[in-house]
Amino acid sequence: MLTLSSCTLLPLNSEFRFHPVRRSFRTPIQCHRLNSHVSKWGKLKRVEFDRFRCFSINNKDGVDGEGESGNNNDSKSNVTTASPEEDRGFNSDKSTTPSTSQRSSLSSLGSAYNNFQLDSFKLMELLEPETIDPADVKLIKDKLFGYSTFWVTKEDPFGELGEGVLFIGNLRGKREDVFSILQNRLVEATGDKYNLFMVEEPFSYNPDPRGGPRVSFGLLRKEVSKPEATTLWQYVIASLLFFLTIGTSVELGIASQINRLPPELVKFLTDPKYMEVPDMKLLYPFLDSALPLAYGVLGVLLFHEVGHILAAFPKQIKLSIPFFIPHITLGSFGAITQFKSILPDRSTQVDISLAGPFAGSVLSFSMFAVGLLLSSNPDAAGDLVQVPSTLFQGSLLLGLISRATLGYAAIHAATVPIHPLVIAGWCGLTIQAFNMLPVGCLDGGRSMQGAFGKGALIVFSLITYSLLGLGVLGGPLSLAWGCFVIFAQRTPEKPCLNDVTEVGTWRQTFVGVAIFLAVLTLLPVWDELADELGIGLVTTL
Repeated sequence: MLTLSSCTLLPLNSEFRFHPVRRSFRTPIQCHRLNSHVSKWGKLKRVEFDRFRCFSINNKDGVDGEGESGNNNDSKSNVTTASPEEDRGFNSDKSTTPSTSQRSSLSSLGSAYNNFQLDSFKLMELLEPETIDPADVKLIKDKLFGYSTFWVTKEDPFGELGEGVLFIGNLRGKREDVFSILQNRLVEATGDKYNLFMVEEPFSYNPDPRGGPRVSFGLLRKEVSKPEATTLWQYVIASLLFFLTIGTSVELGIASQINRLPPELVKFLTDPKYMEVPDMKLLYPFLDSALPLAYGVLGVLLFHEVGHILAAFPKQIKLSIPFFIPHITLGSFGAITQFKSILPDRSTQVDISLAGPFAGSVLSFSMFAVGLLLSSNPDAAGDLVQVPSTLFQGSLLLGLISRATLGYAAIHAATVPIHPLVIAGWCGLTIQAFNMLPVGCLDGGRSMQGAFGKGALIVFSLITYSLLGLGVLGGPLSLAWGCFVIFAQRTPEKPCLNDVTEVGTWRQTFVGVAIFLAVLTLLPVWDELADELGIGLVTTL
């Protein structure tokens, strides 16, 4: 039901906006002349309209402009004119009889949009994110910026959905000092209401005269920019995934003893065509010997998360509960851990991202090295398990270390006796290497973005996706890991408050070395190279 009331004559450069209140228009509906513009999200921003501002619309007949609002004799319709002073205040108390041209324009308004279109406009307005109050934008622009800090020349949308404001202009001092001044002024002007981001100026190909990239300042409301809190349902999912990861880790420990298992169990576990389910009670004697390997894999996962927590605590950065990803081959693919605080700068992003893989790698390599030493100790022969020699072809780096420790003869047997710690360390190092790949929200992706910028992450992500798709990295695990990244971790990390200041040479070097070692760990060895290096191939005459 729509009724047209109170329209005023406006300049041509006005704009039209709907303000939804549930299922009806807000009164007054402030409409200006609309310049037809549809954003990239398909939301109506402005629409071409004549020279009228409409304050409320109600149409009992259900057809705009054809019922009461389009009837010249309608006693419920009134049109008012206002002086420029009254018009600017959206206030008019003087009522006059509408002219013929005004009535015809109102009629054309009603016929231009039917109820379905108006409902569509209301729906799009409801879906549109709440933007910053223009009064606050003007206040912030006047209070924060100026000749001595940052001279604003342009304003653009900012944020994933354009709900913020990006101030573009010219920097008038050292960027870190200016950013600190602007942050203090923002708190003084608006309190704890907004977050200010210093980012690289988009689509700018010229560097700043003072050195480095040109910068801009983005403004977002805190409730929009801060990450969402972990829900109860997410805690339930995380708990279920953790118990599943315990199960897959125990399964890995049982599978490592495949040479000891009864033949019917081996056939059931290895032959996909074998459909007869054996008695699972046959597994009970092997559970005790499977637990040390399971403890090793779970320990690596927990050390990884503890590394993140220890690095985040001094910076007062909150992290989400880890969502472990169970996998039957490795025990787990690691965990998804989200930032629940806005990061202050890129150095913090690098430090927290690298701390997890570093802690997990230290424990994993310790188990791997100790396991190799025990494997060559005759006193530990009773604890060894037999694995195919081709296992060592799964990793160029770990295969070379195993070859150097166990010797040529041991590696070139049909099966190689190794301690379970070798398997736990191997799986742990593989998990850390997968998480250090420079793509998406993985630790490697976060580190790459923090150390070298989002542009470098995009380039290396494409290279990583290509190598995973071709099976060059990770061997038979590449497809599963690639699907996991695409569906769960493909989106790059959000910007830091200071997303411009570089992290320094030593952090960049550390990130580069870590990613290089991850690639060597995941790079399989093909037969010809394995024969030359003496890794895992049984030589026959």
